Amino acid sequence: MKISIPKEKVSELPIVEFTGNIYVIDSMSKMNMAINALRKELVVGFDSETKPAFARGKLNKVALLQVSTFSECYLFRINKIGIPDKLKSFLEDKNIKKIGLSLNNDIIGLKRITDINPEGFIDLQKRVNEYAIADMSLQRIYAIIFGKKISKSQRLTNWEAPTLTTAQQKYAALDAFSCLEIYDHLNKGLFVPENSPYILHEIDNDNETEKI
Repeated sequence: MKISIPKEKVSELPIVEFTGNIYVIDSMSKMNMAINALRKELVVGFDSETKPAFARGKLNKVALLQVSTFSECYLFRINKIGIPDKLKSFLEDKNIKKIGLSLNNDIIGLKRITDINPEGFIDLQKRVNEYAIADMSLQRIYAIIFGKKISKSQRLTNWEAPTLTTAQQKYAALDAFSCLEIYDHLNKGLFVPENSPYILHEIDNDNETEKI
C-alpha cells in the first residue's frame, strides 16, 4: 500500500496558518531568552531558510533557523547574529529532539557556517515511510495527514531582508511547527493509513480490477 495526494487535490484544500506567538531573534539578549525557553522542551520542530540564488553556481548561506514548540516559534536570524555558543550547544544537544524534513540540507548549511555536530535530529521523510506515505514534500505530507494546505508563496522571498515581513514570519514559523505537529500526530497513533482517501490504486489490466 502507498499513499500519495495529487497536486490538484492539494490546491483544493483550505490553507492552514500558524496561530502561536512568533519571536524574531536578532540580538544576543533575545537569543539567550529564546534558548532558555527552548531548553525546557523535549521535542521541537525545526527548519531553516536561505535567500534564493538565481545566478548559476551561486549558493547563499542559511539566513534563518526556525525552532517551534506547540505554542511559540523562535526565528533565529543567523545572517545577523551567527550561531553563538548557546545556540550551537542547543543544536548539539542529543536530549532534545528536533523534528524536521530533508534535514541533510539543513545540516550541511549549518556546517558551512560553523564547526558544529548537530544531534537529536529526526527526519520526517524517514518516519512517514512507516505509514505508507510516498510523498516527501512537507506540503503533501501535511495535506495527507491533516487535509489542509501549507502555502509556499513566501518560499523564494529574501530571507536576508533588513526586516522580515509578517507573511515571511508566519510562513517560516508554520514550516517548523508543522513538522512538530506531524510527528506528534503520528506518535499518538491518530493517523491510520488504511483510512486515508489517498491510497494509490493499481489497475490489473488482465482482470480489469483494482488492487490496493
